[in-house]
Parts: sequence; C-alpha cells; structure tokens
Amino acid sequence: MRPPSPREQARRTRVRENLLRHWDPAWPMPNAWDRLAKWRDGATGEEGDLWHRALIDPAVRRLVGRVRGLELLEVGCGNGYLARAFASAGATTVVGLDASSASVRFARARERARPTGARFEAGDASHLRFADGSFDLVVANMALMDIRDARGAFAEAARVLVPGGRLVFSVCHPCFDVDERTSWSVERGFDPLTRTFRDTVFRKVHGYRDERRILTPWPVGRGKVVWTESYHRTLTTYSRYLHDAGLLIARLEEPWPEAEMLSKSVQGPYLREIPLHLVVEAVRRPQATRGSRTPVRSRRATAPRSGSRDRTSGSGSARRGSRTGS
Repeated sequence: MRPPSPREQARRTRVRENLLRHWDPAWPMPNAWDRLAKWRDGATGEEGDLWHRALIDPAVRRLVGRVRGLELLEVGCGNGYLARAFASAGATTVVGLDASSASVRFARARERARPTGARFEAGDASHLRFADGSFDLVVANMALMDIRDARGAFAEAARVLVPGGRLVFSVCHPCFDVDERTSWSVERGFDPLTRTFRDTVFRKVHGYRDERRILTPWPVGRGKVVWTESYHRTLTTYSRYLHDAGLLIARLEEPWPEAEMLSKSVQGPYLREIPLHLVVEAVRRPQATRGSRTPVRSRRATAPRSGSRDRTSGSGSARRGSRTGS
C-alpha cells in the first residue's frame, strides 16, 4: 500500500477544511449516524464487521471477562450485537444506549427476532438517565472518540458504576490513527542474510498533539458518502479524563490481528507491527456512591430478584475499524 503523495495529502486536508467551514462547529452534521444506521446494521450483523470480530472485539471481550450475574451498560451500542452477546452470556441486566434512534430501531428489531433479554434506549452518553451506582460494568466499544463531550461521558460512566465497578472501552489508537495525518509506509528491501526481499512497515504520524475535530467519510454505496465527526485526543487527555472521573487504569491492550484479519485485510499484516486501536479497562475508585441509592451488589445481597428478568427489546452500534478500509 503506497502512502498518499504530499500533493494528495494537501488536497485531502483542503477538502476537510472546506467541509468544516460550511458547518457550524458547535453542531454535529445532521443525522449522520441515523443515515448510516441501515448500512452499519448490514455490515455488522450479529458478529461485527471484519475489523471488529477479527481485531477489536476479541481484546474487548478479554478485558470484559465473565459477565454472568452483572448489571451491564453498553454505550454507543449501534445495532446491539455486542450487548445481545453479553445478555446471552448471562448478564443479569443489559442496557444498550446509542445516540442514533435509527440504530436503536435496528437493534430492537434484532432483539424481537431473537430475544436475549437486552433492552435498548436512545440517549446521550454524557447525560445518562440512570441513577448513581446502577451498573457493575460499562462498555464503550469504538464510541468515545465520536463523542464531543468525552469528559462528560467518562464522568457519567463513573457515576453510574458501583464503587469498584469497571469501564472497558476501545478507541482509535491516539498515537497511530490520527485521521489523514497518519499513513502506512511500506518499503521493500533486500535482506542479505536470507537472500530475500522483505517489506519493512512504518507508520507516519503528523500532528499528534493537535487535538481537533475530524470528519470521517463512510462510503455507503456507489458515489455516496456519509460524513461523521469524531475527535482526536492525546493519551494525556484520555488519562486526565479517567483520573478526573475517579477511574483508575487497570489494564490495556493494543489489539492483535487474528487469522481472519491477516488473510482478508491488506492491512492485517501491518497491524502485527503497529496497532491502530487501544482497549482500556478502568476501575472506579472504591468510595461511597453519591445519593441514597444502594449499590448493585448490596441490592443483590439484601433483596434478591424473584422470577424472570425483564425482557425488553433493544438497539446498538459497533464502530470504526471499517473506516480504515480493507
């Protein structure tokens, strides 16, 4: 894969800057995620697209671990495939939340067709409509870099977690996936030791410290592109948001491509050298919850549930990976 020439790089930058000038930066592009919902549902299905099922999701699932008996919220759930998998794996309660009402409708349709017990709601991740200490686990899979008020989203995730509860999230790697200012560089050279030609992979990065709004193109059909907005933030900023929300980093992974990714994506072999995604597990500091609500684990001990759990239909959203191409 040849990186774009300096001239092409400059042209792409001009196009994006021109687009930004025609939108009020205080507002997102109108209904972009709703317009993408049908296409995303088809690409995601029940297992996620190639980039999710063969690269990002395995790392997310490892950090999530066992969910049986947990109260779980997925933020940015898209068509709900991951939330529904958690419900099928025995989570006591699973709520999928997405800002796109169209995505929620697709998720609920899938839940009606094959009930798992997950329920889905449209809502804003930075203004959650749940009480303090409502969940043991919050998951945000390739969503937080698309949220303008990420600081608020981290604070809200911490608020709705019980003390000791966990947030597991994945984002585009802040160091290596910085919109069009990053690109692959592959050079073929002769190795005198093996007497063969081999490729050396580099990742060119420019403007890492320049935090900014990004327009991302999604080719959804012949000659049709839908643009969404996301935000490049540095590792320092993500770390500060976590700290300020009272969340401590416990583990992180830079997803490794699985066999399907290596065989089906031209970028698969490159991802063995340099990661394009980051998965983080953070734990809420063990302190008393605000307000009078009893934490989830205490509720279970003092007032165990009787009968079957709620069976409400739901929605969801996966994300990114696929924007980087095949």
